[in-house]
Amino acid sequence: MLPTDLDEAPRKNEMPRSLAIRLAEEKARAAAVVAATRPELEGAYVLGADTVVSVGRRILPKCEVSAEAEDCLRLLSGRSHRVHTALCLSTPKHKLRTRVVETRVRFKLLSAKEIAAYLGSGEWHDKAGGYAIQGLAGAFVLRLVGSYSAVVGLPLYETVSLLGGEGYPVYASWADPH
Repeated sequence: MLPTDLDEAPRKNEMPRSLAIRLAEEKARAAAVVAATRPELEGAYVLGADTVVSVGRRILPKCEVSAEAEDCLRLLSGRSHRVHTALCLSTPKHKLRTRVVETRVRFKLLSAKEIAAYLGSGEWHDKAGGYAIQGLAGAFVLRLVGSYSAVVGLPLYETVSLLGGEGYPVYASWADPH
């Protein structure tokens, strides 16, 4: 992993889908620059990804403090929201390929006790929309239409398709146990 340090704040009037795409592309470009300085990463495929949770046009934060997470959970309680996860692949030939996956998620009506217990878990920290579907918050989901792995943060089908479409040998090591 080549972490990037980017300002992830939405721009004025930026829509959730556009924000996810922009951040995934910026992360891929920044990581590709770092990879280019490291000889052991010559010819690397670099993948950038970002997940944005929204209710309508309102973009929910990646929560840093429990009050933010509480606000998000109260907003999501009993309603549907969208999760936009964008991928950007930078190829060894410096070509960028981008995909975005939109998933609709509906939460059950959350009680104050459920919200307090989830906040106490700490799972919400640094999570878009203040929750991690792969953890305890999975119990809040009434319905999901789209890609579960995209809500987790990396849409697997689209990732494999992007890599395979650019010549990366995705399945090469599957049959070899070593």
